[in-house]
Amino acid sequence: MTRRSTADVTAIVTAYQRVDELLNTLRILCECEPAPAEIVVHVDGGERAFAERIRSAFPNVTAIVSDDRVGPGGGRNKLIAAAHHPLVASFDDDSYPIDRDFFARLETLFEEYPEASIIDAHVYHLNQAIEPDADRSEWVADFSGGGCCYRRARFLETGGYVPLTAAYGMEEVDVGLRLHALGGRVLRSRRLRVCHNTDLARHADPEVTAASIANIALLGYLRYPRWLWGVAAAQCLKRIGWLLRSRRVRGIAAGLRSIPATIGRHKSERRPVPTRALRSYWALRRHPIPASR
Repeated sequence: MTRRSTADVTAIVTAYQRVDELLNTLRILCECEPAPAEIVVHVDGGERAFAERIRSAFPNVTAIVSDDRVGPGGGRNKLIAAAHHPLVASFDDDSYPIDRDFFARLETLFEEYPEASIIDAHVYHLNQAIEPDADRSEWVADFSGGGCCYRRARFLETGGYVPLTAAYGMEEVDVGLRLHALGGRVLRSRRLRVCHNTDLARHADPEVTAASIANIALLGYLRYPRWLWGVAAAQCLKRIGWLLRSRRVRGIAAGLRSIPATIGRHKSERRPVPTRALRSYWALRRHPIPASR
């Protein structure tokens, strides 16, 4: 049996400033067997010289440049809209497949689980021991935008990501919630392994701390019925408590101050999901369901 040279998958990568990391990710994607049928990169913040380096090093890779900062979610919206294939595998500029046959495994999983709208890989971070792959999957509520694959048509039904330059606590949760409300499902499989080449130290940055608070409030405003806005407030307080215990104090006050402006910028995007969908989503977050074929 002849092995196919490409998988019927578009691989997308969001990039901002980290040139060397991105070029390494693109090299690994191109070396996969089979490779994705196309690779598209979004370069944020108008970095056109960055885009030219991509085109020079990888002539077959398409680079899209946004003049303004649209964040990783805004970049993924543009990338998925531009994709020419029904499956869209998503990576960060510093994340990449561990297994050379990643895209073959991906296609097989979508065949085995046709009800899956998103398939999420098991993501390993820097200095974290990489476990052997396993034929084990479960239905979950959440996913990682830097190590997952979307059914393109299903993603487009959700309306996509809310574009935020610092989207911690908002991006995937928001899309996952809206997808859940539409009846979509997220499968996490240990047959897919992705390396995220970071130790997550940047999560202690005050800007990230501030965004993680404001984004919880934004999610509650956009997606919760009014009578559940108190739940969003409680979630903000829970986040602040965790930040205090973790000694990440810098950024808390800025996050609280930024809530009105953050909500104001996205007020027109308010589309609450039904209460039953919220409750079901929260239950699935607490208790993933083992998947069987």
